[in-house]
Amino acid sequence: MANNSEVLSDDISRKLNVVIALSLRQLLGDKDFTKDKRKQGVGEIVHFLADMGLGANDIAAIVGSPVTSVRTLLTPTRRK
Repeated sequence: MANNSEVLSDDISRKLNVVIALSLRQLLGDKDFTKDKRKQGVGEIVHFLADMGLGANDIAAIVGSPVTSVRTLLTPTRRK
């Protein structure tokens, strides 16, 4: 039963990340859904989402950046 619960939780989390990402794009006026395009200026968004309690994996899914890039942005020495 716990395994089924974890699968359901992961599924809900992925779907919520999609909804958040689409809402964020709409707020920012981003209409370009090209996957290979490098996103500029996501640092502030990454820090905002981290301050709201989201983990690096969820933030990466929302902003469309690699998890390693998000973790780099969140390291204390990178923060100005």
